[in-house]
Order: sequence, then structure tokens, then C-alpha cells
Amino acid sequence: MSVAFEEVRLSLPHIEVAAHLYGPQDGRPVIALHGWLDNAASFSRLAPRLPGLRIVALDLPGHGHSAHRPLGAGYNIWDYVLDVLQVAEQFGWQRFSLLGHSMGAIVAVLLAGALPQRVERLALIDGVIPYTGEADEAPQRLGAALDALLAIDDKRKPVYATFERAVAARMKGVGAVSREAAERLAERGLMPVPGGYTWRTDARLMLPSPLRLTRAHALAFVAQVTCPTTLVLAEQGLMTEPQLRELTAQLPFDKHYLPGGHHLHLDDDAGAAAVAACFEPFFR
Repeated sequence: MSVAFEEVRLSLPHIEVAAHLYGPQDGRPVIALHGWLDNAASFSRLAPRLPGLRIVALDLPGHGHSAHRPLGAGYNIWDYVLDVLQVAEQFGWQRFSLLGHSMGAIVAVLLAGALPQRVERLALIDGVIPYTGEADEAPQRLGAALDALLAIDDKRKPVYATFERAVAARMKGVGAVSREAAERLAERGLMPVPGGYTWRTDARLMLPSPLRLTRAHALAFVAQVTCPTTLVLAEQGLMTEPQLRELTAQLPFDKHYLPGGHHLHLDDDAGAAAVAACFEPFFR
């Protein structure tokens, strides 16, 4: 399928981000948010299958062609909420919808719960709430994060001698993907360096979180979502643990269980078509 999009860079008040634009300028405004360590290419199969939408598929800060956060700043999950809001402001969108995969789905739920008046619809793929932690774990978690941050200068991102080796490594990464999906992510996510290729992603994205929301915190955001919401769950995805299945069964969202892995919307055309079949009438 031929994919037509426009590459743009947006100068937000606090950071510069890159994005792919799909669809007509007067289409329903949608901001698409990818998963952890992915990039805007995550939606390269799905976005063209959603006609009538003006989709802004972001490279979230620290990913793809977007800038890294300045030294001293972190990548807490809630920090992305401001990035998304500032993108909406750039386009003059007071009301908009969100399309999120994995981490991007979590960011979408946080934003829709915090500012429900801004979000028209939520379309989520294999993600709802972040990994949570309870109060008694907080001191140890912060300590581990601080130690890791002090040691970050001693770590180097891996360098792959060839593009193909980088693709093979991505296929086996978190949320394993098909070769075609890995190639799409790598084409946008790799950069040449002495000795081969490495990922553009900020190395700080691999650091442990200094603080996690409690389960009660996370569910409070879900409870404040007032817009129509549909959730696609991958039968071989990352939300198959019994506790997560129990959680999702209780969510007040429309749910669709589809065959495929965590990146079912990107792995192949059949998966993208199946996800689009859920979302196209939802947005229409």
C-alpha cells in the first residue's frame, strides 16, 4: 500500500519534536503516540487505513528524530502529557482525539483523565495504565534510579556493523516485532556512527523510573476518562498476564481481542487491517 505523509518539525516552547502528518488538513484531528523506544513509523501501516482523519504521528521526545530532553530532565510517563498538549496547541486544536500504542496508550489515558474536556475520543492498542508501584517501594526505587543516573556516562548504546544486524536485534527486543516492522522502525530510528549504526533514542530512556504511580493513582485516571474509548488487545501481546486481563475486563471501554503480537498494527498488513476495522467506524 502506498503511504503518503508529510514530515514536519514542531518547535514547542520547551523542545523540538518531529512528526508524520497523514490525511486531509480538515480531517478529524488525531494525535498518534507510539510505544517505548519506537517512533512515528509505528503508525505507517495503520494511519493510511483511517480515512478522513488528520493524524499527527509524533516522535515523542527522546525517540526518532525528536530532540532529547535537556540534561537534568527525565522521561517520566506524565512528562509526555505536556508534550502532547503543546502539539495540540501548535495546531490550534482545543479538542482532539488520541491514538496510542503501548506507552503511547498510557500517555493518552493520563491526558484524557487529567483534562477530559480536551479529548474527544481514545483509540488504544495494547496499553492502558503504566507499571505501578506502592509507597513502601518508593525509597529503594528512587535510590536505584539515582545510582543508574550517576552511571549513565559510563554506558554506551550498542553499535551494529550493518543495518540488517540492527533490524535483527530489534526483532528480539521488548515487544518483539516482525522483520518488516523492525525495518520500518529502524529506517527512522537508526543513525550512522563510526563502526556502523546505533539508535537515535536517548540512552536515558533505558534508566529505571525514579517513581511510579500506585495502582490507585493509575485507576483514578481511568475513572476520569469521559470520552468514547475503544481498546484493541493483542492475544499474544504484553497484556496477557491474569492480573492485567482481570483489569482490562473491568474497564468501561469497548474492547476488541485480535490475534497477533504487541505490535499487531505494524507487524503485517493483515494485523493493520484488523485494527483499522475496529478504529475506522469508531472515528467515523
